[in-house]
Amino acid sequence: MAQVVETAAEPQDVSAQGPAETAGATGAAGASRAAGVGEAEALKTLRHSAAHVLAEAVLQLFPDAKLGIGPATQDGFYYDFQLPRSLVPDDLEEIEKRMRQIVKANAPFERRELPAAQAIDYFRGREQPFKVELIEDLSRGREGSVRDEAADSPDARAVQGDSVSLYKQAGFEDLCAGPHVRRTGEIRAFKLLNIAGAYWRSDQKRPQLQRIYGTAWGTRKELDDYLWRMEEAKKRDHRRLGTDLGLFLVSDQVGAGLPVWGENGAVLRAVVEEFWKAEHLKRGYQYVYSPQIGLADLWNTSGHLEYYSDKMYAPVQMDEQRFFLKPVNCPFHIQVFKRRVRSYRELPVRYNELGTVYRYEDAGTLHGLLRVRGFTQDDSHIFCRPDQLESEINGVLELALTLWRTLGFHEYQIELAVRDPNNLAKYLGTDEEWAQAEAALEKALQAHNLPYTRAEGEAVFYAPKIDVHLVDSLGRKWQCSTIQVDFNLPERFDLAYVGDDGRQHRPFMVHRALLGSLERFFGLLIEHYGGAFPVWLSPVQAIVLPIADRHNDYAATVYEQLREAGIRAEMDLRSERVNAKVRDAQLQKIPYMLVVGDREAEQQAAAVRLRSGENLGALPVAQVAERIAREAQERTNALTP
Repeated sequence: MAQVVETAAEPQDVSAQGPAETAGATGAAGASRAAGVGEAEALKTLRHSAAHVLAEAVLQLFPDAKLGIGPATQDGFYYDFQLPRSLVPDDLEEIEKRMRQIVKANAPFERRELPAAQAIDYFRGREQPFKVELIEDLSRGREGSVRDEAADSPDARAVQGDSVSLYKQAGFEDLCAGPHVRRTGEIRAFKLLNIAGAYWRSDQKRPQLQRIYGTAWGTRKELDDYLWRMEEAKKRDHRRLGTDLGLFLVSDQVGAGLPVWGENGAVLRAVVEEFWKAEHLKRGYQYVYSPQIGLADLWNTSGHLEYYSDKMYAPVQMDEQRFFLKPVNCPFHIQVFKRRVRSYRELPVRYNELGTVYRYEDAGTLHGLLRVRGFTQDDSHIFCRPDQLESEINGVLELALTLWRTLGFHEYQIELAVRDPNNLAKYLGTDEEWAQAEAALEKALQAHNLPYTRAEGEAVFYAPKIDVHLVDSLGRKWQCSTIQVDFNLPERFDLAYVGDDGRQHRPFMVHRALLGSLERFFGLLIEHYGGAFPVWLSPVQAIVLPIADRHNDYAATVYEQLREAGIRAEMDLRSERVNAKVRDAQLQKIPYMLVVGDREAEQQAAAVRLRSGENLGALPVAQVAERIAREAQERTNALTP
């Protein structure tokens, strides 16, 4: 893919930092997520057509512009240009104006085919070197040609051997495989969003182009809804809220991609971890802890040094031995399992750990909590007999649904990744093992009535898996959870158990991270709730606000009552007007505000306000404490108060 130099302003669904357990692991979903395949394809066609209109408009303003590529994206489109000057946001308004004129002209999209040599001459005559390069690269099968974003774009798909297709609207013609809408007038609802930068063909030594992002929808209402979601997403940006609410920070002195949890963030994380641990204990998981480093031999055996070393930190040399920071936890859990002979009667064995791992991610991909270099996984590994696999996967999904729903997520997009039936040779394991593993995963999804897509050829080489995207309150998808069967590591580490026949057998191994990277999950959680967490998750559940300094002593009494009831409470004893204190508490998204003055002190009460602005009036302190404690205990995840 092209290397984006300046991060686009639209909401992102950064690729999940999943388990990568064995070597060998976005934006608003909008109408296309809810729509059927036909409607989604029609929307994609509309957006790609809008990209062509964008290119025509830019050429009208900059006749010497060099055209890169212009594909549709999940929520819109973009086009890359080499221009005589840097664009500024005000340029987008003028470009949009030109686009509206092109749309109004209602010109037809017309397709034609040329031999590759003629197409090269055509674009060379129009001084479009990037188009010429793509045709030469792909028509002649140049040795070592790069499969990148450009080579996989509609421009590149236009090149089929010696035949090249072009699409024309009015006076503009572009290299393209299509399809397009019939006429430009069908592009009724569009908006240019922002400007970014991208290196041509992902190569920093090649020209840096200017990328214009836009979005297009079938109706104006859909466009307005999308733009509202984008604005709402900006307000919910976890990086800003993380700072404003004291949740986390990234310090230049600590290092990029290494977040530090602030006081409130540490409370939020502890609450979720305690819930996570309690639910696992109910289901027979056993806790283990593993070190942050391991000898090179461990990572050689696991295969990570051979296949995953580019994501691992450089080794530490001590006592004439090499140690590596761990990129995963699974080899350590394997050591616990194989420390003694296991009987079939002991299985299944379920180990889990909130284990921090380290992976060297490119600096350009780092993004708040969503893409980091040091993160904690809610990691678990199950060792079971083949006849136990289905029930274990079923149990994992039951636990996952409990976690997701309690934390406020009720919509999921699930993919069952299975092997390619036409290329079985590249996969480890026997046909029998694959059939059993795929069936176990599929039956578990069906048993829980979870809709899923069966993705043939998307399995990793060592076994099938379930990938889960959680859908947030704005309809955006976030890849978080993975349930992965593994035939590889049991072989590499020679795992075995003694069966009822007295012989050794190879166990099945299941990797599962239900929240995934905790850092990434908390980034999602912050944006899902917009920082206004339900009471049970709120770092500060209540704050006591004395009206004047003379009420501080009574405020302290109320504060102590709340704390004794197990409520996370604070006091604001500043010599400020109470309205200012209420406003600041609302900005901190504290669910309950207890205002106390002379009358409240006399009645042993508090005037209760919610962060939503609702005023509950004066209530006995004990009643308020009981209400807050009950909400926290029930773990309701409503977005208000």
